[in-house]
Amino acid sequence: MYDVIVVGARCAGAPAAMLFARAGYRVLLVERSTFPRDTLSTLYIHQPGVALLHRWGVLPAVVGTGCPAIDKVSYSVAGLRLEGASWPAEGQPAAYAARRHLLDPILAQAAVDAGAEFRDGCTVRDLVYDGDRVAGVRLSTGGGAETVERARLVVGADGMRSTVAAKVDAKTEIEDPTLTCAYYSYWSDLPAQFRLYEIPGHWMGTVPTNDGATLVAGYFPQHRFADVRGDALNSLLALVERMAPEVREQMAAGRQLERLRGTGDQRNFFRQAAGPGWALIGDAGHHKDSITARGITDAFFQVQLLADCVGDDLRDPDRLAAALERFAAERTEVLMTDYQATLKTARLDPPEHQLALLRAVATRPELVDRYFSTMSGVCPIDEFVTFELLELMDAQ
Repeated sequence: MYDVIVVGARCAGAPAAMLFARAGYRVLLVERSTFPRDTLSTLYIHQPGVALLHRWGVLPAVVGTGCPAIDKVSYSVAGLRLEGASWPAEGQPAAYAARRHLLDPILAQAAVDAGAEFRDGCTVRDLVYDGDRVAGVRLSTGGGAETVERARLVVGADGMRSTVAAKVDAKTEIEDPTLTCAYYSYWSDLPAQFRLYEIPGHWMGTVPTNDGATLVAGYFPQHRFADVRGDALNSLLALVERMAPEVREQMAAGRQLERLRGTGDQRNFFRQAAGPGWALIGDAGHHKDSITARGITDAFFQVQLLADCVGDDLRDPDRLAAALERFAAERTEVLMTDYQATLKTARLDPPEHQLALLRAVATRPELVDRYFSTMSGVCPIDEFVTFELLELMDAQ
């Protein structure tokens, strides 16, 4: 009998298993893939996510992979180029973008080091119930043998197409249409710079990662998915040529390191976060367009929130139920602002008032840094828009 079974061992599940194990609970962590293995990802961990890695004692291992510190941002839109940096989060001034085949095993090892049992290559076939309460999982391995493991709490951290969410019939509380499709690959010999470019209808960026590679990503409107998918690499290259000719020249001078990857399935939703004996974290409970690269950071936030809400209450059914209710309410409340901001960005059509705001921001370096701090989640949006900034907008 386990206290917690965590399904999915990537950026949400592994840290959750780690924190519950550190709290003295008996934890089983299961993952259907066999590590190390890559996954579709924009890689970027904003400063608040880095601060949590530091708090958990995992940051040195992530930095040790050799991914560069990202402490400057360049953002080009409507003839403007903003260059600056986000404010630090809990003393952490830099973002990082480690490759997932490196990051995910580090997080899983941290869970094991904390005392969690880890089984990869292990698939959840069904959930086990005690009345209307989830009480465990039915697992199978590559050999086909099935086992049943029981727990007081089952945590689904198994992604946007979560098996746990489907088995508990978690209701979709909020849902918006898909807005973009995205394609990316990695190139050598680009400057190790985090650069963003926006024009009406398109978005692109470069993210430096491990081994001198740079992720180059392009975002297209969802209605163009069928056309883009038919010739995705040339669509990406043409987009870069159009939006950032200097980046296209650098790509031509380097070489493409891996195959192109992409998706047109960038769903936007909040699912019911918890119920009797279960909780959903990471993309299993909440997903939004990757254009703002919030997925990993938001997963880390949900992990910490769940661990804080549960605290010492896991072995008392009534107190655990109340803790899960708190987690569900706080999760949606805290993530809603970034969700709405992401949808605005993913519409790929910045309104004129936003461009006026950016023109005002461009007049002062300290405002540029404050703006990038809203993008990272360090500065709340309602603290960013001040009377001083509104006056500057009027003066433009």
